[in-house]
Amino acid sequence: MRRVVLTATGVVTAMSLALPAHAGPTKPRQVTEQTTEYVVLYKEGVPAERARAAVQAAGGTILRENTAVGVATVRAAAGFAAAARRQAALEGAAVNRVIGHAPKPVRGLHERFSVEKEGRHILRRKDPRGGARGEEPLANLQWDMKQIGATGSGAHKAEEGDRRVLVGVIDTGIDGSHPDIAPNFNRRLSRNFTTDIPVDANGNEVDGPCEVPSCVDPADVDDNDHGTHVASTIASPRNGLGIAGVAPRVSLVNLRAGQDSGYFFLQATVDALTYAGDVGIDVVNMSFYVDPWLFNCVDNPADSAADQAEQRVVIEATQRALDYARARGVTLIAAAGNQAADYTKPYVDTSSPNYASEPGESPRERQIPPSCVSMPSEGKGVVPVSATGPSKRKAYYSSFGNGYIAVAAPGGDKYDTADGKLDHNAGIWAAYPERLARQRGELNADGTPNVPYVIRSCKGGTCAYYQSLQGTSMAAPHAAGVAALIVSRYGKRDRSGLGLDPRITESILRSSATATACPKGGSYTYRRQVQSPDGSFTEVVTSHTCEGSKKRNGFYGNGIINASAAVGGR
Repeated sequence: MRRVVLTATGVVTAMSLALPAHAGPTKPRQVTEQTTEYVVLYKEGVPAERARAAVQAAGGTILRENTAVGVATVRAAAGFAAAARRQAALEGAAVNRVIGHAPKPVRGLHERFSVEKEGRHILRRKDPRGGARGEEPLANLQWDMKQIGATGSGAHKAEEGDRRVLVGVIDTGIDGSHPDIAPNFNRRLSRNFTTDIPVDANGNEVDGPCEVPSCVDPADVDDNDHGTHVASTIASPRNGLGIAGVAPRVSLVNLRAGQDSGYFFLQATVDALTYAGDVGIDVVNMSFYVDPWLFNCVDNPADSAADQAEQRVVIEATQRALDYARARGVTLIAAAGNQAADYTKPYVDTSSPNYASEPGESPRERQIPPSCVSMPSEGKGVVPVSATGPSKRKAYYSSFGNGYIAVAAPGGDKYDTADGKLDHNAGIWAAYPERLARQRGELNADGTPNVPYVIRSCKGGTCAYYQSLQGTSMAAPHAAGVAALIVSRYGKRDRSGLGLDPRITESILRSSATATACPKGGSYTYRRQVQSPDGSFTEVVTSHTCEGSKKRNGFYGNGIINASAAVGGR
């Protein structure tokens, strides 16, 4: 899954700063001192002119701002954050660093495997291809769509979606040329709010060399693969190729806020959310979670005063953007997280801060009380989605919590098998950019896949590729797709086509879900047979406790989403 963010790389020189094409910066000053980027939050109700003057008085230069929610990216020398807090017109400032993170692309078998791409070295896969009559060629691999009734004989009998319904994918980008995405891709409205970052403050590679001179990728490119997978799950069309998404006739809009590496910065995320509200997006999918602070706390003793101030800015700025979008008709869907953590209980975080915006910065252990929040999934008005496997059990990696989870959806669980061993067919299959598959050496010279987690589907002279992933990042787009079907079914004509009050959309999504009780006894023990590269297996045993009733509990929320019930298909 993934998270929220800003614009660039901590310590930079003024002359080395590359700005996104959409930004409206002031003219850069010619300076030789080292400067840092900050995200500044204006106090609510303060005129923009007064806030800008306060930024200048504190020693900052505005590079870009989002006046809709009062957020600006500022360049200044060290000490600016403290100076900004003394300005009455400013709420605070945070070093402009990553607030969100998606899994880094796996470029080789020796790299660390994420939950979503676990088991890349395992060379076994059953391949039951061939869809039933009237279904897409790879429909037999889509246990996920069967689990929620998003099939030709289920929800799609009543509703396949309406092209006027716009689903925004706030992620690492969308491969708009993928044959199983292109028919539903809205190129005109798609935007990229990010600038590629070659290295962090410690000199470690982040995005690597820029692919284009401006370092701002086109709005139809995904150099990570995550956003393309998410988009495909939502709305791959019924076109006789590969798979069909949950809502195969709605329109996909790329709202890129994630770096190539998978990091998400605050300014980009805020810009994506406010843009969604401005152009009439109906549903947004947010398969990311807040980094570098996995949890943001306003007064955690484990953090310094400066870190507390920074996290307060993250919470407030993100919430303002969420409120802005929702007030303009956007239903907000988010992944619940892959930490296998109960978000309503104390937690030990050892991953934050996970991005070096200042030299020498590295993760440290923090005690996290339940009052701390992961953004955007714990934002007000957001629908957090946990993940299920093929057997409908909560996935072993999925975070949970009674009062936190709204609904559950298929996210894949590659160990949800009879023998507890990994099977890629227990993951979620969705679109994969061919360019990345070739770059990563996953295809033979003739174009056939040479790894078990990638498959190909061809129709005539057109071929497309798909990969198996797992994660709450994969669960959220199933819910976003059902939300899009709900808007298609019950929406009314509005400025952008069709629209439906997000409160109604969420209510139908929750009330139509299939209520699913906690495991007998309240807890579930996972026994996974994890294979090492040498072929040996190690049993990994973990237990999670589910609290609540059948109609609302910490594993499933109000239940597993049901596309058929949501649109009257049964």
